[in-house]
Amino acid sequence: QVQLVESGGGLVQPGGSLRLSCAASGITFSLYTMGWYRQVPGKQRELVATITSGGSANHADSVKGRFTISRDNAKNTVYLQMNSLKPEDTAVYYCNAQKVTNSIRYWGKGTLVTVSS
Repeated sequence: QVQLVESGGGLVQPGGSLRLSCAASGITFSLYTMGWYRQVPGKQRELVATITSGGSANHADSVKGRFTISRDNAKNTVYLQMNSLKPEDTAVYYCNAQKVTNSIRYWGKGTLVTVSS
């Protein structure tokens, strides 16, 4: 059974920080590129960041310099460190796993991040 379980969401003040975690099970973690996406009402789900098994990371322009994706292959876990949070970062954040060989994808259920004073 494939499972991606996000945690770490919550309410934070503008300018604050939060770290999201995604624990993966049921997959050979080293064969997957991992990613974080987010979605708000009225908008398409958008890419936040991705990271390959070897640690090559890519971040969307909207979060570059503020968010950092990382992974711990020994723990089968991917992280998203979010700093200098803005109200427009408010969204449900989803963890994604993609097997590069055939592009099959798995999704977590999401965790809500609310940035508000």
